[in-house]
Formats: sequence, C-alpha cells, structure tokens
Amino acid sequence: MTGNGFGNIFRFTTFGESHGKAIGCVVEGVPACIPLALEDIQSALNKRKPGQSRFTTQRRESDTVQILSGVFNGMTTGTPIGLLIENEDQHSSDYTEIANKFRPSHADLPYFLKYANRDYRGGGRASARETALRVAAGAIAFKVLQHFIKTPFDITAGLIQIGREKISCWNKLEIDNNPFFCPDADAIPRFELLMEQIKKNNNSIGGIVEIRATGFPAGLGEPVYDKLDADLAKALMSINAVKGVEIGSGFNVAEMSGQENADEIFYDPRSTNEIGFSSNHAGGILGGLSTGQPIIARIAVKPTPSIYHPLKTVTTTKENTIIQTTGRHDPCVAIRAVPVAQAMTACVLADHYLRFRAQYDF
Repeated sequence: MTGNGFGNIFRFTTFGESHGKAIGCVVEGVPACIPLALEDIQSALNKRKPGQSRFTTQRRESDTVQILSGVFNGMTTGTPIGLLIENEDQHSSDYTEIANKFRPSHADLPYFLKYANRDYRGGGRASARETALRVAAGAIAFKVLQHFIKTPFDITAGLIQIGREKISCWNKLEIDNNPFFCPDADAIPRFELLMEQIKKNNNSIGGIVEIRATGFPAGLGEPVYDKLDADLAKALMSINAVKGVEIGSGFNVAEMSGQENADEIFYDPRSTNEIGFSSNHAGGILGGLSTGQPIIARIAVKPTPSIYHPLKTVTTTKENTIIQTTGRHDPCVAIRAVPVAQAMTACVLADHYLRFRAQYDF
C-alpha cells in the first residue's frame, strides 16, 4: 500500500490498524530547536479520543502518545519525530460474524477487491482510528507555526450542522464548552434532541464542520498544481467519511453573479498588508495563494455507515446475504472530525509556510 504520507517539507507518514497492537506516525521536516513537550501533543489528542460523551463511540482509548525520537531536552532536534499510540480497547470479537461480509458504505468491498487480504476488525487501516495520528501531527504543525509566526494567528474548527439542524452564530469561546465542538450555544439543545432521536432509532447522521484560520500572511501556496486551496481540499477530503469540501462561499458561488461574488479591495492602513476587502467569498485564497484574509473551509461528513439495522450485502464468495453491524460506533462521526479537520489544516499551513520561507526571506 502506498500513499501513507502527506505533505512536502512538513510531512508525516502514519502506520497501524484499528485493532492492531498500536498505531504510529513519523513527522519529518520539523526544524530544530522548536519547543515541543509531550503535553502539546497529548492535549490535542484528548479532544479527539473516543468515549468522552454519550454522543460518540464508547470505545475506551486513552490515546496516550509516546515520543520515540526527534525531541531532546524539550526541543526538536531536526530529525524525524517518531510517535506511537498503543491500542487498548479493541473488541475484535464484535466483527467475527461479519468477517466474510461487506458492510455497505464502508471501505470493505474495494479493499477486498484491491488487496484480497482484508483486515475486517474495525476496518483495519481504513478505520478512523488512524485520524488520531493526524491530530498528533497537527499539534506539531501548530508548534512550528507558533515558533515562526510572531503575530497573533489562530486555527479553529467547529461543528456547524448536524442533519438539517444548523447554527445561527459563531462564537469561538463556545467550542470547548460542549460535547459537539459547536460555536453556537443556542444550537446545543437542538443537537442533543436530534442525537437522542438518532440513537433511539439505532441510526446515524451526517454533519458539517467549518474551519477558520486567521492571522496568516498573504502569499502562502503555489499558483499552479500546489495551490493552497487544492492542498487544503486534499487534506480535508482525505479524512475518513468526508464526502465534500468547499472553500469560502463554495458551491453557493454557482448562484451568484460576478458582481455579487466580487470581494472588492480597498486601502486599509490598519491591515497588515494595508489592504482590505469588502467580503470574503474567496475564503482567503485567490489563484491558489492566501490573501491575508481569514481562510475559510467546510467539510461535509457522511453518516456513520455502521448502524444497527439489517442491510443487504454480499459475502466474499459473492452470495447475497443480510448484514447487521454490532460493536461501538459514533452515531455522528462529524463530531470527532472537528479536531481532525483542525489538525489537517494546521499541517497544510505549516507545510506551505515552510515552503514560503524556503523561497523568500520575510
């Protein structure tokens, strides 16, 4: 299997399966002498780990990370940073009954058709368990950005929609005050009611996560194939269960006229670049390059495909049958996708920031 790494200068490669002994990550391209403590990574992992509320899977993983290399006396050494997280709460027996069946809307079928030897325990390599490593890499990316960017910056993600229930405002301070990572306190009762109904019906539901990155300089990105928005879209689309990505006004631009979509420009002496914009339909990226405006992206996350309902499928010997998934699963996987989306955005921005520094002195 190829394609287990992401990034150019700031690059990470992951390994491991959902029900294996451990999962791990190697992060390369981190400059030397950047302060990095175990808690910097662990605190980020604690936001993503399962079993923290009744609205997520009850698999109990502490997600305790070990730093195997690349850090000495609390500082990065410039060498690859090796990370390891041991799996602690696998219930592999939950999957015995479906070992020879393909779960609809899962990666089971294409994995089997491609590799023939499929790890059916929790999805193996296709499991969202792998996203813990993305969060760990994202924590390191944030430290890299923090080391080099001396002006205030921020990367925030929040759940803005579950099913048809949407938020009506964005308050960053609310995100860590509720189990949904939602920026609108008024939406929480509606989210809770919907989730209780979904759980009662043994079903699942999708959601939308928004990411906002502010305080980044203009010029990040490469104008042709390595556009900042192209790399960001790939990073976000690579997250398990994500089926759509949009930047700025996204698909809504199809309904706009050129005049409506125009982010008019004006002189603003208060701005870092002395440039201001009337709006931000572009999501902070034009021609593949950051404009200095807030970078805005959203991801659409599909309903968790593991549900306690009988569904039609086939066996590995191509016989029609019925499958009913058991085990512990997220009724709305979009909730735990929030810190993952935040981490992947940090990785992209760290990579492009280091690429920018390699070409220009600023």
